[in-house]
Amino acid sequence: MEPDVRYEDAAAPEGMRLYAIGDIHGRADLLAKMLALIEGEIVRDRPADWRVVYLGDYVDRGPDSAGVIEMIARRVTSNPRHVALLGNHDKVLAEFLADAETWWRFADFEGETTARSYGVRIDFSSDAAIRQSREALLTAMPPAHIAFLTGLKLSAIFGDFFFCHAGIRPGVALDAQDPQDLIWIRREFSDYPGLHPKLIVHGHTPHHEPEIRANRVNLDTYAFASGRLTALAIEGRDKRFLEVTG
Repeated sequence: MEPDVRYEDAAAPEGMRLYAIGDIHGRADLLAKMLALIEGEIVRDRPADWRVVYLGDYVDRGPDSAGVIEMIARRVTSNPRHVALLGNHDKVLAEFLADAETWWRFADFEGETTARSYGVRIDFSSDAAIRQSREALLTAMPPAHIAFLTGLKLSAIFGDFFFCHAGIRPGVALDAQDPQDLIWIRREFSDYPGLHPKLIVHGHTPHHEPEIRANRVNLDTYAFASGRLTALAIEGRDKRFLEVTG
């Protein structure tokens, strides 16, 4: 079957309301507001079924990565309707926790802001300091937070929507996508004008407004710097954007 899902035609499964939340990057204050808004709607409207999909990049840059992980991990653990996906920043943090040799990428991603949210000062001045910093961060992070990071999904499909952090490799079947592309791809995906088998809902590449294209929706609105966190709500073919600021 030819890929032919356009933004305006893409629909959620019958009876299911979908929410997708863009990149959070340590802005626990904004996430708390967004979840209050979404959860308030769910209580008010009582949809027959629902999902909240988090598009990844929970950590780094903003001031409270620990708070972000705590809020999402608690919900994912208690209710499978909350679906958390892996972002490249989350992957880099997990890699640093597993192996100090990957410290350079963690440093490049402003990982010290994440460590600071756990009360740890990261020192990249020597191999010994890096190893000690990693051990301190491992000790400071609750086991549930580490389990959350290592258990994140790469993608999710509901109805006509494919959710992932960064995007997909055009022309490759959705079930054959390279994990690296799902969390890292940019230009090859964002510049592609053709349609895909599903409408792709993603983050990763920041814009000042939600980016709506015929073949994709980008929900990364620079939350850590702009103070604007964006989500997409979908019911049937109806789509609307939610925004919280702070």
